[in-house]
Amino acid sequence: MSIGYLQRKAAWEILLKVSAGDFSDHALEKVLRNYQFNPLDIAFITELSFGCIRYRKFLDLWTDHTSKITHKKQPPKLRWLLHIGLYQLLKMDKIPFPAAISSTVEVAKKTDLNGLAGTVNAILRNASRKLKQESLPELSSDRKERISYLESFPLWLVNDIYKWVGTNDAENIVKAFNKKPSIDLRINKLKTDLDQFLKLLYENKINAEPIKELNNGITLKSNPRSIKNLPGYSDGLWTIQDRSSQWVAPLLNPKEGEKILDACAAPGSKSTHLAELTNDSAEILAVDRSQRRLKILQSNLDRLSLKSVTIMKADATSLSELNPKFISYFDKILIDAPCSGIGTLSRNPDSRWSLSKEKIKCLTLLQEKLLDNIFPLLKKNGTLVYSTCTICPDENNLLIERFIKKNKVLKLDSQRQILPSLDFPGDGFYAAIISYKS
Repeated sequence: MSIGYLQRKAAWEILLKVSAGDFSDHALEKVLRNYQFNPLDIAFITELSFGCIRYRKFLDLWTDHTSKITHKKQPPKLRWLLHIGLYQLLKMDKIPFPAAISSTVEVAKKTDLNGLAGTVNAILRNASRKLKQESLPELSSDRKERISYLESFPLWLVNDIYKWVGTNDAENIVKAFNKKPSIDLRINKLKTDLDQFLKLLYENKINAEPIKELNNGITLKSNPRSIKNLPGYSDGLWTIQDRSSQWVAPLLNPKEGEKILDACAAPGSKSTHLAELTNDSAEILAVDRSQRRLKILQSNLDRLSLKSVTIMKADATSLSELNPKFISYFDKILIDAPCSGIGTLSRNPDSRWSLSKEKIKCLTLLQEKLLDNIFPLLKKNGTLVYSTCTICPDENNLLIERFIKKNKVLKLDSQRQILPSLDFPGDGFYAAIISYKS
C-alpha cells in the first residue's frame, strides 16, 4: 500500500464529509484523526482537498470535457474522486501525471468504487491527453461567466461582486479568493513583545516578520508544520488572527477600567484582544449563544492568562431584557456581527457553495436586530463599533446608513471597507464607528 494512495484517500474522504455538510476545517481534522501522517503529508492533503473544494465548478467543467457522463449524472463518490485526480493534473504542476493518475485509481480499487476504477483511469488519462494537446473546454464569451468557471464561483456571486466594487476591482477580488491565505499572529503584549517573539521564532528556524500597519501583528513567511506546535503557544504568547481582524478591536480605543461589551464574542479573538489592549484591567463582558464556541473562548482566555473577561451564554439581542441594568451601562460596545463571511472565502473554501442571496437577506435582518437591540446599552458618551468579515454592502455600509437614518440620536464617526486583493494578504473586513450625537 503506497503512501500516495493514503494521501489521496484522505483528501477524498475530506471531500465526502464537506459534501455531506461539514465545514472544510472540521472535515480535515476529523479525517486526519484516522491516520498517522507526517506534517508534509498533512500539508499535501490540505492543499489537495481544499483546492478541490475551491475549484469545484472548474473541475466539474473538466469532468464534462473528458467524460461521456456529465458530473451531474455521476455518483457523488465518483465525482469527488475525479476531482482529486483532475486537481492534481490541472493545478499541481509538481506531480507527474502518471503518479497522479495511478494513485487516484488505486483509491477506487481499494474502496467501494472498485467497479469504477477503469472509469476513473480512462477519464484521467483522457484529461492528461487533452492537456498535452491543449484541447481545453469551451467557455462562454461573456467575461463574468468565464471568470465564474475559471475561478470557480457561483455566477450570481460573481455578478454581485461586479455590482459591489465595479469592473476594475471585481476580477482581482475573485482571483484573490483562490490564493493561499496568510498566517497572521497577534502577540500577547502582556507576556512578550515583537522583538522578543521574533527572536524566539528565529531561534527555532521559523521565518516571520512584523505586519507594518499593526502594533502587535506578525505574519509567518513559511508554512509551519503545526500551528499549535509553534513556540509560545502553550505559554499564551500569541493568538492566530488575520491582520484585518486585528484592525477591529483598537477602533474602540478601549481603556483600563472601562465597561466593554463584546456582543458576538466567541471564539474570542477580539475579546482577548480587548483584554490585552486594556492591560487586562477593564470590565469586559463576552456574550455568545453557542456553548461550544464559548468553551473555546474560555480555553483561549486560560491559555493567554486573561482574567478581565466574563463569559455569558445569551442571545445578544435580548440582553436588556435579561438584565435591565445593562441599559446605558457600557462605555464601549463591539458588535462583530454574524455575516456571510464573503471576505474570508480564501480561508473558508466551502463557503462559496453554501452561500445564497436568501441567506444574506436573513443575515441582514439579524444584523439589523442586533444593532437595534444593543445600541441602547451604550452610555451617552460611549462608542460602538460594528464589524463584519464580508464585502457585501447590504451587510455593511447600506445597513449602517439605514440604521443611522432611523436613529437620529446617533452619528457615524467613520467607516472603512477592506477589500481582498492579490496584493493584500488579509481578509475582507468592514467596520463602522458609531456614537451618540453631542
